Amino acid sequence: MNRPLIACLLAGVAALPAVAQDRPFVLSEITLEAESDTTLVQDGYVPGISRTATKLDTPVGKIPQAVTIVTQDQIEDQAPRTLNEALGYTAAANPNNYGFDTRFDAFFLRGLPAYYNGYFRDGLRQYNAPTAWFKSEPYGLEGIAVLKGPNSSLYGVSGPGGIVNLITKRPKDERYREIDVTTGGNDRAQIAGDFSGPLSEGSEFSYRLTGLARKANSDLPGYADDKTYLAPALSWDNGVTRATLLAEVSNALTGGTAAFYNPAYGEVSGLYEGDPDYNDFEQDQWRLGYEVEHDLNDSVTLRQSFRAAQVDIDLEYSGHYPLGTDLARYWGHYQENIDTVVLDNGLRWNVNTGPVSHEILAGIDMTRADYESYSVLGYLSAADTGAAVVPFNGAQEQRQTGIYLHDQIQWSDWRAYASARWDRVETTTTDASRSVSSQEDTGRSGRLALSYDWGNGVMAYGSVSTSFAPNIGFVYDDPGDDSTQRAARPTQSTQREIGVKYAPEGTNLLVSAAVFDIDQRDGTVLDASTGENRQRQLDLNSRGLELEAQANWDNGWGVIASYAHQRVRIEKGAAGTVGNELSGVPNDTLSLWGKYDIQSGPAAGLGLAAGLRYVGESYGDDANALTNDDRVFVDLGVSYQPVQLPGVRMQVNVKNLFDQQKQTCTAGYCYRDEGRVWTASLSRRF
Repeated sequence: MNRPLIACLLAGVAALPAVAQDRPFVLSEITLEAESDTTLVQDGYVPGISRTATKLDTPVGKIPQAVTIVTQDQIEDQAPRTLNEALGYTAAANPNNYGFDTRFDAFFLRGLPAYYNGYFRDGLRQYNAPTAWFKSEPYGLEGIAVLKGPNSSLYGVSGPGGIVNLITKRPKDERYREIDVTTGGNDRAQIAGDFSGPLSEGSEFSYRLTGLARKANSDLPGYADDKTYLAPALSWDNGVTRATLLAEVSNALTGGTAAFYNPAYGEVSGLYEGDPDYNDFEQDQWRLGYEVEHDLNDSVTLRQSFRAAQVDIDLEYSGHYPLGTDLARYWGHYQENIDTVVLDNGLRWNVNTGPVSHEILAGIDMTRADYESYSVLGYLSAADTGAAVVPFNGAQEQRQTGIYLHDQIQWSDWRAYASARWDRVETTTTDASRSVSSQEDTGRSGRLALSYDWGNGVMAYGSVSTSFAPNIGFVYDDPGDDSTQRAARPTQSTQREIGVKYAPEGTNLLVSAAVFDIDQRDGTVLDASTGENRQRQLDLNSRGLELEAQANWDNGWGVIASYAHQRVRIEKGAAGTVGNELSGVPNDTLSLWGKYDIQSGPAAGLGLAAGLRYVGESYGDDANALTNDDRVFVDLGVSYQPVQLPGVRMQVNVKNLFDQQKQTCTAGYCYRDEGRVWTASLSRRF
């Protein structure tokens, strides 16, 4: 860590309020909130109106679907380093399956894998290939919307467990500045900045520029956590037409290997698989897109959203294998890239038919994804593998078109949501021998939900929804046999859900409960039992219960609480697994986060926060021969905003306070949890 540089930065931030002594100075008004409140209106930990679930501006407490919003304040208070960490307090979202691994945000929703078909950004799908995944920077987000269950009827290709929709920081219509300096364990050094406001006084144009630079290590030798990130945005609003341009360019360097050697089935050792001298996983990504809305009149609005994006990865990895009574090493070199283009055209129409009001959304969207991979494996040395030509390993091209129609109907205290969609997907697959095959998939998806408002903020609902999701990449009917490689079939599902929400007017409180039952066909899961990350497909049934609450009170308290009980059963899969539970899915998860901001007295400005995350027992393989113990993680946070220094904030966060490092196994391979980690930051908003 460059300590002189950090010391200068800290001194510079702390000195921002200082002025010369020979003239008076009046502090300008301080803008403390980073959120733009455009596509997501939020207050503390509680979401208000959001268009992330129905693509229409709807109060979250009135949406007949289980929806969790991770707000800007929650992100700031918990200081997550990755998207997985940001989801740690969300009901039925499990980011704990693969232990410590900052290479990928591999999360499960309602017990079902969501890391390929469950990524969305600003309402458009964010394609992930087997290894070329988009990395999500929490500092660049003003919220995360977790939509539980099938959402294909509006969002198209998506998984049965739900989707995670990342909400990018957008331009604010008032001046906003932030400088943040962060340090932490493993020589962590990061500087970030966020600047927004109108281009000039009275201008219809507003901008935002968000960026960071980080150098850091980890507990693993040769495993870095470096990143540069820059995200400019520009918006224009003349009262009739609204347009926003969103862009990003970033480079990330982490370790290529996160695993530990498994000396026996169901056992992880302390022997790190990585070679410190051959352990780079470099990822470059960019995205460029826009959102445009135009009001034809008071009732009709035209919309269009577009994004082009690319991810290129270069992965060096290594491991051990038994050779006689000793262990020998292998080294791998993997390269992958994916180019995507997504376009969504929609029309919103408000109309009344007698006492019944309709808010209708109709649209057509198109996607294109081009994917290539190259791979080589060596057994002589790291240098030999690194110098070898990396041969072609496979490619895919996917073209998708979808047509959708959604109607939000309200009559007195009754609401009905009806959605229907049709998709057509063409996939061309090229295998390692350059043999080309094609397939065409068509599918229908829909949702029907009915709710009743009982008054006093209580709303009860029931719904049925389906999903359709073609998959990019290859799967293996037998992950240990290369000859069983094939293009993945589409994943389809049906869900039944009933629930209740409580969001009384005039309070900053949202409480929800839901019971669900999901049938999934041809689901794609990650299989690491051979030492390589390969995909396979199977049929599953997931059912469970979710309870969740988010609240902020005027006395300084903020609370987030969640509980989920679920069971995921294999309906069709490998021999000996049918009827068993899916590995890595805990039957019970519970989380609780609370923060208290002292309002007055000598300690005014001090914030104290604590959180608990409980991950229950689960099976470590689909044969249910292994059992993962339950785990408890405790997190702490302390912040201080000096009254005499408006806009200045100091904060310390500790994750896994008691350094719990148990093993956890998924699909027969076992991983290790990350130990205690801390960060400390100093920021100024002005």
